[in-house]
Amino acid sequence: MKKNILFFTVVGFLLVSCTLFGTDVKKIKEEIRSVIDRQQKAWNAHDIEGFMADYWKSKDFTFQSGDRRLYGWETLLERYRVRYAGEKMGRLTFSDLQICVLAADCAYALGRWKVEEEETVDEGVFTIIFRRFPDGWKIIHDHSS
Repeated sequence: MKKNILFFTVVGFLLVSCTLFGTDVKKIKEEIRSVIDRQQKAWNAHDIEGFMADYWKSKDFTFQSGDRRLYGWETLLERYRVRYAGEKMGRLTFSDLQICVLAADCAYALGRWKVEEEETVDEGVFTIIFRRFPDGWKIIHDHSS
């Protein structure tokens, strides 16, 4: 049993090492952080379309929150328009951010979000999965709760 665990650990390490060989992990993390910072800035400017600019504009994009799963960029945009119209957007902050680079074109981020309105505070955690496209990093899946 111990030999199997050691074997799979070594194979897993080699696969990850080969995948990330020649990849500038620090640069990728900075690029991902830049996307998240742009989103926060757009949200706080009450710009839903700007907030959504770095999401993958595809019907295959997925968003999960609570017990709901949505498919498609347009579906999420409409959800935000209805739920957060005008001043209901509040002030968004992200914290406790951790970015993990899986490959030169794939990464994910974990963190906490908080939206503060005048009299209420909503907060939770998120996992967002990024994929690099020719036009830059896009969020292909967002799980926020």
